[in-house]
Amino acid sequence: METLLRVLIYGIPILLAITLHEAAHGFVALHYGDDTAKRLGRVSLNPLRHIDPIGTILLPGFLLLVGSPILFGYAKPVPVIFSRLKNPRRDSIYVAGAGPAMNILLAFISALLMHFLIFFPAGIVPVLTEMLALSLFINVTLAVFNMLPLLPLDGGRVVAGLLPIPWAASFSRLEPYGLIIILGILLIPPLFGFNFITWLILHPITFIIEIISFLTGLS
Repeated sequence: METLLRVLIYGIPILLAITLHEAAHGFVALHYGDDTAKRLGRVSLNPLRHIDPIGTILLPGFLLLVGSPILFGYAKPVPVIFSRLKNPRRDSIYVAGAGPAMNILLAFISALLMHFLIFFPAGIVPVLTEMLALSLFINVTLAVFNMLPLLPLDGGRVVAGLLPIPWAASFSRLEPYGLIIILGILLIPPLFGFNFITWLILHPITFIIEIISFLTGLS
């Protein structure tokens, strides 16, 4: 029973965060002219349409069960054909930024909902408080991580859209090696005692959470 409760507390925020992140990409792509995601049934707020069995369920569930301090997951990427957008370079920035923007919105909503916990029975308040706090943290974390200026992350798409065309073409050639570069940045520096993750990710996460907490009256 305790394990099931932990799965729900962690699983619901993770599921909503990563599936609505992908849905936002699809909605914005449709708005700017690419209906690929819609034709494949991916312009939807139904989480079931975005679930990846491994990335959305098995991986986070495994990390949770083994007590990992880091929870990670992903949904099926929404297919976008950038050449079909009305203005590919400009609109690709909007499509890429939609996912992280959705996560920030969800984080803001999670913080606001904490003010309404006083209307719930006392016995369930601790569970809901933890779930909303996790939702705040998970969504900000996804937004910050995805906005790292590396392909294939959303931040890399934004950078490619902003760079002059020749530079963007050179930058885009790094995409096949993007995941290796990201893993190297996250895993290699700690081996030499340099806490790169704190500077790169944790400080921005903390800063954004503090801003959201201030704006929503939590601090």
